[in-house]
Amino acid sequence: MTHEIKNLIEHIWTAQQQNLKSVLATVVALEGSSYRRPGVRMLIQENGKTFGAVSGGCVEKEVVLQAQSVLESDVPKIMTYDGRYRLGCEGIIFILIEPVKLSEELKIQFETVLKKRIDFHSETFFTREEQSNIAFGTQFLFSGNSFSLRDNFEAPSEKMSCFRQTFEPLFQLYLFGAEHDTVCLCKTASDLGWQVTVVASADEAKTISFFEGAHQFISTTIDSLDVSAVDSQTAILLMTHSFKKDVQYLLALANTRSAYFGILGPKHRRERVIEKALDFNSELSIDFLERLHGPAGINIGAESAQEIAISILAEILAVVRKQNPMQLKEKKGSIHE
Repeated sequence: MTHEIKNLIEHIWTAQQQNLKSVLATVVALEGSSYRRPGVRMLIQENGKTFGAVSGGCVEKEVVLQAQSVLESDVPKIMTYDGRYRLGCEGIIFILIEPVKLSEELKIQFETVLKKRIDFHSETFFTREEQSNIAFGTQFLFSGNSFSLRDNFEAPSEKMSCFRQTFEPLFQLYLFGAEHDTVCLCKTASDLGWQVTVVASADEAKTISFFEGAHQFISTTIDSLDVSAVDSQTAILLMTHSFKKDVQYLLALANTRSAYFGILGPKHRRERVIEKALDFNSELSIDFLERLHGPAGINIGAESAQEIAISILAEILAVVRKQNPMQLKEKKGSIHE
């Protein structure tokens, strides 16, 4: 969700610089089931451009239509969409459509929490009745300070529903290696909204331009590698195609607490990498070694670099979200449980 709101904030700010009005549509509640859960957003601008989505595509036309009155009146409103007869999702979606105008202070605070990689929150006030109400609206909370998404909005004192959402730091992926499969994995992960850092030794003779979608490119010696940015919202993948380098990077990263740590290559290679790493540091923790995923990826019959990228990213998502990969037709209960 964090990368989605980041993109929308950037679009809102850009529109403001062009004196274009924008309204934000947020799914704030749901009865039954739907394509996506509350917290998804869509931006509609007065020039007709839209960004983001609140469903699989069926609801968006109605949202754009309903947004026109908010663009004209600057008064937020709640709309509902009953998908039981049109989407087949057996749910009623409640969507708040509100005018948005960002203050410079909000923009600065937003960029600060992203850079510092700290959680932030939002509160959206509404009722489940279809109506327009100047008291409806959203505010962000950064380090205890609140910032509204439009001028002169204050959290209402009257009794209203409040949809609260927590945004974690942008998920990041550290790729150690600079071969073709790194290029494919970098692009696909970037399409997911992840911040991708590619790490390669100087002898690779590569630059960031080689890796489409990369957030940053690090070319340094292993002894000088700074791993302080690796946190619980980070996935790591060793894919250097060099046994020696994989061992060295493994040792350098042994004290990190990433959400996922994968090693490219067959199982016997993983065992050799671990064995050699233990030769250099016999005190590597059992917990760290047991968290290593190798071969990285899930079994989908992947063969090409692009297919392997999907396999690896799917495993990362499953590990981070504590899911056991299976066919959805075999899953009991709802898809999003």
